[in-house]
Amino acid sequence: MKKITFIDRLRYWFDNTMSKGPIALIAWLGILSFVFILVMTLVITLTGIANPPAPENPESPDVVVEPAPDFFEIAWRSLMRTLDAGTMGGDTGSPGYLLAMLIVTLGGVFIISILIGVLTSGIEAKLDDLRKGRSFVVEQNHTLILGWSPQVFTIISELVQANANQKNPCIVILADQDKVEMEDAIRSQIPNPGKTRVVCRTGSPLDLADLAIVNPHAARAIIIVAPEVDDPDTHVIKTLLALTNNPKRKKEKYHIVAEIRDPKNVAVAKMVGRDEAEIVLVGDLISRITVQTCRQSGLSIVYTELLNFGGDEIYFKAEPSLAGKQFGSALLAFEDSAVIGLFKDGKTLLNPPMDTRVAPGDQVIAISADDDTIKASGSTNLNIAADAIQPPGAPEGLPERTLILGWNKRGASIVRELDHYVTPESHTTIVAHGAADVPATENQQVSVRAGDTTDRQILDALDIPSFNHVIVLSYSDALGAQEADAQTLITLLHLRDLSEKTGKEFSIVSEMLDVRNRELAEVTRADDFIVSDHLVSLMLSQVAENKNLSAVFADLFDPAGSEIYLKPAENYVRAGTPVNFYTVVEAARRRGEVAFGYRLKRDARDAAKAYGVRVNPKKSQAITFEKGDKVIVVAES
Repeated sequence: MKKITFIDRLRYWFDNTMSKGPIALIAWLGILSFVFILVMTLVITLTGIANPPAPENPESPDVVVEPAPDFFEIAWRSLMRTLDAGTMGGDTGSPGYLLAMLIVTLGGVFIISILIGVLTSGIEAKLDDLRKGRSFVVEQNHTLILGWSPQVFTIISELVQANANQKNPCIVILADQDKVEMEDAIRSQIPNPGKTRVVCRTGSPLDLADLAIVNPHAARAIIIVAPEVDDPDTHVIKTLLALTNNPKRKKEKYHIVAEIRDPKNVAVAKMVGRDEAEIVLVGDLISRITVQTCRQSGLSIVYTELLNFGGDEIYFKAEPSLAGKQFGSALLAFEDSAVIGLFKDGKTLLNPPMDTRVAPGDQVIAISADDDTIKASGSTNLNIAADAIQPPGAPEGLPERTLILGWNKRGASIVRELDHYVTPESHTTIVAHGAADVPATENQQVSVRAGDTTDRQILDALDIPSFNHVIVLSYSDALGAQEADAQTLITLLHLRDLSEKTGKEFSIVSEMLDVRNRELAEVTRADDFIVSDHLVSLMLSQVAENKNLSAVFADLFDPAGSEIYLKPAENYVRAGTPVNFYTVVEAARRRGEVAFGYRLKRDARDAAKAYGVRVNPKKSQAITFEKGDKVIVVAES
């Protein structure tokens, strides 16, 4: 065993000191400079080489005898030569003095060179550290996004619109990505973020130290997106744990919105998130929207309108003037907003019974351009054309034929959801590569055929015009996003060509994995598309702004509650008769339904006019419905 000497300890102490970074190096340079100048000053002072030479005739009155420099003056001259070799380049003196100053200058060049190198390295290291995004975020009341995926761009775009009327809004992102690359990608996708500042930090949302960098305790909302890995739910659940079980967490409850891909992980996510997290089950959500929209052409446009911040959205607002009145009266109390339910005793009630009393403190759930536009009109002369209102009739329930082209893991859920809506003796045909795992059904018979959904001969043999609804699913389980979307686009082109050549309209709902492919799909003039992650991103953004919206969307997408339907306008008012929308709302009220928009058949293929869909129209504005037009309502069936 080696004996540790004093020299070993001194060297160890010196190494540890030097490893502390630029500050320690600069301190050692300062000490070295001080010792060097002190030694040279002592040498010059003690040897007297700095003394001026004696004059040849010291008694002459014209001779001025310069005094010998003292210790401090010599030290000052040495310091100046150390810092700048040319500071005293014109000095004269004895050869010994000039040699000493040369030694001081050379030592100064050496010390200053090291100092510049240390400073340069320190600045570069600091810039690299800033580039890595490791500095603490001092933002308050910001929206925090944890994780990275293509969904982030949609979420940011929606939050930018939602923050348009906010003061100094900020979005902070923490992900295992390079900070500069994230910022470049965001600038490319969202070139104009308006007043919203986007701050990116590099780190793992699972790491408590990294999580502390983005100041989650001061965030007003936290959105956890599923990363693009093999098991994204595990990352989401661990991130929830890092937030809720953080030893340094805030005392107040967090407002967290998280997405889960696999239904079996929902229970664990809710257990971890408790009442602080709103869990969005992606597969279940997409399956329910797909089923609802496949049966009603134009419904996906309605959902997109309600879910994004670009048009009218769903808000909660207290209106004291409605206290004591019935819910049915509240439907006609607003000119520029459409009431669809009540927030009563902490619960959301969509389309409650029309005689439900609005108690003090209750809030209306309304569709409006903004929360500050929800104002009771106070008007009593609504010009309702009572003679144009059609009497309620019995709903028609005929068997339906549905065609599913393509298959993925959401297919079984779609078939189960479809079974809740169709009438008995309905039939569903599935055409896809390989076998489809079909669940048991009660109201529909399901048959499966093997085939290539992009093959025109196979599509022609299916007699597609005989089907009421067509669902095109992507092969997301077997193919990449772009290749799967390419097959979906080809199938859509064939379907629309069949529709034009046969002259028969049939509802088509397609599933797109990449939101950018939606614009390509619109060339086919299709009016219904389900862009999976796009709609999920919209919902995450909405719930992040108002957690109560989670219950609203759960009711809208649940077949057991009130959903959105597009029903024939002639069932509510006479076709060809000009009426205002107050009349339509009253006609729906008599049926126990809430009307909040309409769809005009003449614009059903015009993307510029939202395929004829109008949500929350001005109620006093006159409209003449023709056969084929639809009224958008919230109803039980």
